[in-house]
Amino acid sequence: MSITKCYKFVFLTVLTAFTVFLFGCAGKQRKPDLTAFYTRAARHHDATQNPVILIPGVLGSKLVDKETGRLVWGAFTGGYANPEKADGAQLLAIPMRENTPLVGIRDSVVSNGALDRLKIKILGLPVEIGAYVNILGALGVGGYKDDQLKYDASVDYGSDHFTCFQFDYDWRRDNVENARLLHEFILEKRAYVQAEIEKRFGIAGQDVKFDLVAHSMGGLLARYYLRYGANDLPEDGSSPTVTWEGSRFVERAIFVGPPNAGSVDALVQLVQGRKFGFIFPKYEPALLGTLPSLYQLLPRGRHGPVVNAADTTQRIDNFLDPQFWQKMGWGLASPAQAKVIAQLLPNEADPAERQRIAFDHQRKCLNRAKQFFKALDAPVAPPQNLALFLVAGDALPTSSRVAVALTNGKIEIIEKGLGDGTVLRSSALMDERLAGTWSAKLKSPIDWSQVLFVFTEHMEMTKDPAFTDNMLYFLLEDPQ
Repeated sequence: MSITKCYKFVFLTVLTAFTVFLFGCAGKQRKPDLTAFYTRAARHHDATQNPVILIPGVLGSKLVDKETGRLVWGAFTGGYANPEKADGAQLLAIPMRENTPLVGIRDSVVSNGALDRLKIKILGLPVEIGAYVNILGALGVGGYKDDQLKYDASVDYGSDHFTCFQFDYDWRRDNVENARLLHEFILEKRAYVQAEIEKRFGIAGQDVKFDLVAHSMGGLLARYYLRYGANDLPEDGSSPTVTWEGSRFVERAIFVGPPNAGSVDALVQLVQGRKFGFIFPKYEPALLGTLPSLYQLLPRGRHGPVVNAADTTQRIDNFLDPQFWQKMGWGLASPAQAKVIAQLLPNEADPAERQRIAFDHQRKCLNRAKQFFKALDAPVAPPQNLALFLVAGDALPTSSRVAVALTNGKIEIIEKGLGDGTVLRSSALMDERLAGTWSAKLKSPIDWSQVLFVFTEHMEMTKDPAFTDNMLYFLLEDPQ
């Protein structure tokens, strides 16, 4: 979920609640009784039941400073890391260091659980908005129950539920790095589940396989893991060989709104930053430009998402080139971001040296993203033991094309398509017909086992009853 859509979700949720208060529940959507359907299956534990791992998307995990305990991401109240202040910007940003690969750059910020709620203040009043509360509740993660929001899919897993986990991670960092952490997480939870199976059912060394539920950018992380396991991208910049190593431990993966072909909103935000209203702070382009993961949400040039503002029939295919970003003055390469860069590099007094370090970091992030895209886009069929389910939105206007003024680097959204308001339908599907000749049948490097379309917003789909119903069926009842 992009930063823009996160706040759009907040405003829409508050507006919806106010509308329901004024006009009542006329025309209320009918929902299935999921408790009646799935409680018995949820309470049935045996040695063959696959454990489930929830993987949230960008912004979907709480971040804290492990040295001070200060909240870096997960609330807009109290002493949170305000990006408009130097100390807050430094906590939110990934440090920039020359002659050091991205994976070797560390700071004191760590993840601290999936973001079940986002705490904000509107007109001085505290408000809590459910984020991943719906999936957590539906999966019974940690016995989670959401009485405050009256979540209606409160499937009773019983007091001995031991097969659902949430994988939280530092969403600022490279997705390949987090895929390696996912591998370690799976091995840890696999050993735990094997021990529980032996204790409960007397079966030693059970070949435990997992099912994954991955939302938004979490789907990119999961797809990389399934294809390459814990293996890094080659140091020489080449594409790795697809081994499907992660499928040794995964049987089914449900991808919810994954930006498989990227999002032009990510490009716009890396270029312009974002100001969400007078009550919210601004995230400057230079700050966002330190986060490797955001570059890995960029769209593919072959799909024609970026055009010349002077002639919109002329595509710009090289917009991922670091030299193009420097020429356009985008993000960390923007002269207007000198003050922010000075905040992020407080120990470097020379402005020219600061800019050189910023250019170097931007180059590393862009080159890493291009290599990541090649690794994900290789058309290799999955093994027969792995099923890939897609849940995508296709009813809301979603940014699809931007125009760039080559004279000054200004960027503007000029076209919208259909998606979930954040991710285009074509991006979720990874529809390669956009890069070539049209055909009636989908052309995608991803061999989807099944696809479900829902008609809700990117984050709202996590509580869409059609999504929840089908997710629980896939995980609890599907004989596959």
